[in-house]
Amino acid sequence: MPELVPNRLLLRFEIPVRYRRTPKLDGSLSDWSDEYLLPDLGRLEGREAFGKVWLAWNESGLFVACRVEGRKSPFQCDPNHFWKGDNFRLMTDMRDTRDIKRASRHCQQFWFLPAGGGRDGRQPLAGAAPVIRATEDAPLPDRGEILVAGMRRGGLYAIEGHIPAHALAGFDPSEHHRIGLTYMLEDQDLGQQYLTVGDEFKWYVDPSTWATGVLVRD
Repeated sequence: MPELVPNRLLLRFEIPVRYRRTPKLDGSLSDWSDEYLLPDLGRLEGREAFGKVWLAWNESGLFVACRVEGRKSPFQCDPNHFWKGDNFRLMTDMRDTRDIKRASRHCQQFWFLPAGGGRDGRQPLAGAAPVIRATEDAPLPDRGEILVAGMRRGGLYAIEGHIPAHALAGFDPSEHHRIGLTYMLEDQDLGQQYLTVGDEFKWYVDPSTWATGVLVRD
């Protein structure tokens, strides 16, 4: 019988997000070590991860990367409907207001696609979108401000991105070193992988379902 309430919804997670020098955004992920790897919380429910996700920060903003193995099909990406097909989404709350059910002006949604950009539609692409039902929308960064790089080699692909500090509403690591965060990784061959809860609990609306990321320097 499927679980009515997933284990991850019953727990509050605090995850270290480590400081690092600015990585080279080339899609290879060769300079990402496991110290920046986000934990595989799906193991609490017996779910097997198909991807790895890294997150880091410095004064210039947030850096994120993911790698997926086992892909067989061509990518299915539509920047006009980024939540459909193959995508990686990161939700952030620069105030970690864990008791709110609707996003504030410090909550944001960032998306990264392994394809869909460039003249041929085969280049990686990134952007931001309002959080659904937010009480107040954060400003959207201009097109191209969120940097992204990607790589595909056989059944393996990677996405790497940088969200600059000025695009993060309320980013102030000296005063606010705890941030709310969650992610969703969707692959049309392999399914969904997420940090906390899935679509049935409306993670894309409700910041109370997210984890806490603690910005640390050591």
